Amino acid sequence: MSTESDIAPGRRRPSTNLAHDLVSDLTQQIMRGLLKPGDKLPSESTIVRAHGVSRTVVREAISKLQAAGWVETHHGVGSFVLERQDTHGLRLNVDTALSVRDILELRLGLETQAVALAARRRSAEQLAQMRQALDDYQQLLANNDSCVEADQRFHLLIAEATGNPYFVQILQSLGNALIPRTRVRDAERGDVDLAQLATLANQEHETLYAAIRRQDPDAARAAMWTHLSNSRERFSAG
Repeated sequence: MSTESDIAPGRRRPSTNLAHDLVSDLTQQIMRGLLKPGDKLPSESTIVRAHGVSRTVVREAISKLQAAGWVETHHGVGSFVLERQDTHGLRLNVDTALSVRDILELRLGLETQAVALAARRRSAEQLAQMRQALDDYQQLLANNDSCVEADQRFHLLIAEATGNPYFVQILQSLGNALIPRTRVRDAERGDVDLAQLATLANQEHETLYAAIRRQDPDAARAAMWTHLSNSRERFSAG
């Protein structure tokens, strides 16, 4: 995500849809709480200078945010972040409704596309954060500690690197159920060595990371398909 301080005045992004990029930036700031309900968005002129876009692009982006229910505009005053109602958001009853297989099938459709977008759009900072998540994962694994948080963080960072906040929103709605081994009961585990499975998963993560680093969307898509398909085989029966 880019903030006003990250973008030099007059600098334009290499994008064919600057309004879409600006909507993604502002939406992610809202979702992360950097812009809270009731906060006033920066002025049009401030956004123009910070993001290096035209006033037309800013107005188009604000219009899209209004249509999506993120902000409301009071003419002559400015645009303000709206409170999002839970009843309007995506809610998945992962505790009872979705099995490991259900979740992985959902993720196969979602994350194969997300990682291809992430490979094209990721920033150097986002790539560094992914590297840190994998390093943390490996350290936790070596210490025989739970690496679920680092695993989840890596996948959420991929979603964030798409620049599309809805990928993040859907994955966040899964919570810890995003990681299959958090849903495997002791009685179902049998002789399965979860540490060994976590090691195999991390090897697949490294392949994913390498494709994202090379900015190779086809390789990234194939690596995610392999990773999630293997996870489905490792954790799903029948």
